[in-house]
Amino acid sequence: MLEFVNFYLFPGIILGSIYAPGAVGVSLIFGILRFAHFAHGDMMTTGAYLALTVVVAVGLSPFLALPIAIAGTVLVGLGLDRLFYRPLRARPTIIVVIASFGVALMLRAAVQLIWGTKITSYVSGIQRPLVFFDSIRIAERHIWIIGLTLLLVVLLHLFLTRTRAGKAMRAVADDPELARVSGIHTEAVVRNVWVLGGGLAAVAGVFVGIDTQLNPNMGWDLLLPVFAAALVGGIGRPYGAIAGGYIIGLAEELSTYPWIGDASLISPGYKTAIAFILMVAVLIFRPRGLFKGSQF
Repeated sequence: MLEFVNFYLFPGIILGSIYAPGAVGVSLIFGILRFAHFAHGDMMTTGAYLALTVVVAVGLSPFLALPIAIAGTVLVGLGLDRLFYRPLRARPTIIVVIASFGVALMLRAAVQLIWGTKITSYVSGIQRPLVFFDSIRIAERHIWIIGLTLLLVVLLHLFLTRTRAGKAMRAVADDPELARVSGIHTEAVVRNVWVLGGGLAAVAGVFVGIDTQLNPNMGWDLLLPVFAAALVGGIGRPYGAIAGGYIIGLAEELSTYPWIGDASLISPGYKTAIAFILMVAVLIFRPRGLFKGSQF
């Protein structure tokens, strides 16, 4: 039982805490702008490497470097919208989606050009886990990841339900035309979406770097599970994206547990396929997801 908690349950919760912020960003962008942002993974990578610059230059903890990474990624997101997405906003959705692929390639190339292609990390050496009750083990960085994700969930809820900007975003997501007729400034809503989406992408990217290592393809590799999380929860529904993140994270890790016999049910090298399987199942049997979001 303790082996299950330490090596499967906790890693699933941690993975869900990484997926959730990224999935919320994808879900918000789709809910407001109505296109799948395939450059979101590379925005996560950009945020992770911006934090690396602060860690190396100033010597701060990556958690303390997080606000600077968020600010930098928000500026990147606003710049991408201004240069590439706004001119195409009136065009068919598929054109914007294809443009996002091009933006993803540009961001990845920029990361490789500025920071190089080698795998790196925020902290070198072995980090020993904390031990509770003589048997439960969890690393301190993982406690911070889970705690900060839960804090972000609370702050996101307060923003969407208590602030005028958050209510405007919800209105535009539910009915863009009615929101526009009601006098809501849609361009301000779009800016807020990129601020939230870019900030959450940076959080997810930094969390990935803290949990494992950094490489220029890290965001692209996470794009499938992040999109799967958004789809499982209901695309366009932030709370659904959070739930989807934890569902995908737990499903991936628990699928490697030896439920039958002594061998892993699924080899750890193939656990990402679980995200794909769940995504396809949801698209077939419940296209609007658990929280009844927009159809993709």
